[in-house]
Amino acid sequence: MIGSLMMCVSVVILLLGMLAGIVMGVQQDFTLEPAHAHLNLVGGVLLFLFGLYYRLIPGAGSSALAKVQGWLHIIGGILFPIGVAIVILKGTSFIALPIVGSLIVVAATALFAVIVFRTSLVRTIGRS
Repeated sequence: MIGSLMMCVSVVILLLGMLAGIVMGVQQDFTLEPAHAHLNLVGGVLLFLFGLYYRLIPGAGSSALAKVQGWLHIIGGILFPIGVAIVILKGTSFIALPIVGSLIVVAATALFAVIVFRTSLVRTIGRS
């Protein structure tokens, strides 16, 4: 279930990121390019890949840890690039936003690593 949600959220984020890129191109103002890139890569691509893993390995996606990881990455994958955009537009007094967002993404990725290793070890040991 979490894998499907992650994939759906990721394609919405990716579409928004692409539309933002088109707007920047039309306006010839690439000030928010770092936010655009992080939105596409962290919010779109990574979130989709994590969700795809959960769909391919259902045992991994059904765990409580996967649900926590999925929601953390959704929150961080949105907060991080929005925080970058706010810092670019409003100044460094808002630096806490991208810092918190990036730390959430790192925590979610670390949880994903734990899930992948657990799943891989279970599958490997099960074949022995």
